[in-house]
Amino acid sequence: MSVDTGRTPRQRKLSEIPGVELATVRASTNRQAYALLGVAAVAGVLLVVLGVNVALASVAAYLGYLVAVYVVYRVIAGARVAADQVARGLVLGAFVVAVIPLLSLLYTVISRGAATMFTVNFLNQTMNGVTGLQDQATQRDGAELIGGAYHAIIGTLIITGIAALISVPIGVFTAIFLVEYQPKGRVAHAIRFLVDVMTGIPSIVAGLFAFALWAVLFGIGTKNGMAGAVALSVLMISTVVRNSEEMLRIVPNELREAALALGVPKWRTIAKVVLPTAASGLASGVTLAIARVIGETAPLLVAVGYARGLNLNPFEGPMNTLAVYAYYMFTKPLSPGYRDPSLDRAWAAALLLVLIVVLLNLTARLIAKLFAPKTSR
Repeated sequence: MSVDTGRTPRQRKLSEIPGVELATVRASTNRQAYALLGVAAVAGVLLVVLGVNVALASVAAYLGYLVAVYVVYRVIAGARVAADQVARGLVLGAFVVAVIPLLSLLYTVISRGAATMFTVNFLNQTMNGVTGLQDQATQRDGAELIGGAYHAIIGTLIITGIAALISVPIGVFTAIFLVEYQPKGRVAHAIRFLVDVMTGIPSIVAGLFAFALWAVLFGIGTKNGMAGAVALSVLMISTVVRNSEEMLRIVPNELREAALALGVPKWRTIAKVVLPTAASGLASGVTLAIARVIGETAPLLVAVGYARGLNLNPFEGPMNTLAVYAYYMFTKPLSPGYRDPSLDRAWAAALLLVLIVVLLNLTARLIAKLFAPKTSR
């Protein structure tokens, strides 16, 4: 039975409010959690030594850690602290699960591709004239590896560059329309719906679209770098629109109102005030969109094809890219009986593609830092 103290619920202590039960919380540190984590790691290693599968041993050690950390902190600090420590353990486990495949991928690509990628022949030679005889000599007799990915590197830069030239203006202008001119309405809702649909379409659909478009315009079976650029632009536009729209939305309305109050036309306000303010986010978003499509394989296989030599003309004949080059080296080695040289080229191309993506992400961070609005102290 509660006692009426004459105070309002806001003035009462929590312990005086009917139905409220306070949990006991005692001072604690994270030392016990770190110690239990160390014990769990040792237990996992012992299970592996005893012959238990690595994955099963890791899962068993992790579950044991969660149980142990809950019991220990329930005794020394109370239920709330114990639940908090378990939640921390779950977050740590999710982080490890997400990072392990990435580290495994990076280790595999670097260990398998570094030796070939940093050779001169791989970086400045094409596959024109290279046959399985050279690969046989390389694997059997220890001869120098002949044939590289120079044509694929140039093709990747050309096709991705053209795709960016197509996608960036369309994406940025669409975002400007959605934010500055018609943020609401049927047209805006329809555009956003189509952008969401484009974001989720499989990449092969973009390649089939470009292939069908080129078949209608130039004849069935026409493949060239421009078709690949159109396919990649279909995938890029939605990313550019979404990122640009969000970046333009965070520009304070006070800046627009101040410019319009001075009699500046709307288009000039956008060009001189809004876009420079959002330049950091726009530039980094475009860079990340390029990094997203530079490794696409399926649409380029359909729309561009495969070329063994260098082709600098995106309007005529098939071209090659690093992703398609790696795919063909893996699936169609020059000498089926001597696969190692072709596999080495494939791993080297994959590593080079990973390095380009990493470089693009670092460039996006640098651009975001350089174009960020300056703040006075």
